[in-house]
Amino acid sequence: MSGPRAPQGDDDYSATVLGSHWFTGPPPPADAAPDRVEGSVLRFGPGVTAAMPAPFPVLPSPGPAPAPARRRGAGWRRYTLAVVVLAAVLGYLGWQRYGPAVQVRDVAVSTDPAGPGCDSAADVVAVVRTDGRPGVLTYRWVRSDGTRSADLTERVPSGRTEATLHLLWTFQGAGSYPARAELQLISPVRRTAAAEFTYRCRP
Repeated sequence: MSGPRAPQGDDDYSATVLGSHWFTGPPPPADAAPDRVEGSVLRFGPGVTAAMPAPFPVLPSPGPAPAPARRRGAGWRRYTLAVVVLAAVLGYLGWQRYGPAVQVRDVAVSTDPAGPGCDSAADVVAVVRTDGRPGVLTYRWVRSDGTRSADLTERVPSGRTEATLHLLWTFQGAGSYPARAELQLISPVRRTAAAEFTYRCRP
């Protein structure tokens, strides 16, 4: 038998002499775009793989950026300032509450010596003079008719040197009554002062 002859023309061309590349397909073109990148292997069209070096170096993903180094002592200075301010405020409040108490220098009580008119009230005024320090005065009123008030308080702010306290004593009916109103200062020191007047109402 003689070997296969080369085709002489188009009429003699036979599919039996086709090269094997018609079955396996032509080689992938050099400029085919990759489908995806996995590490350093590039995968091309379906059914064909080729191992090639990566077109660029694959670097590990960077971790979180390191936190900037804190200067030692900066945080302590900030907290120290806050502590100093807080201590100053607490010290001032404590001094107001527990510091030197207000000092009483004088107590005086006065009213209209003519007394109130018929069915009216006498305004008895007590003036307590202090040294200007803040504090609380505790006192009560005692009347000559046998009645007395509960213990009362008056807060004296810083810088004020006088506290004015009032007693309104109401009278009714006809007649005459000699009256006496006394202020009893209980704290910060015990002092007393009184004023006298006469109630007169003619029928």
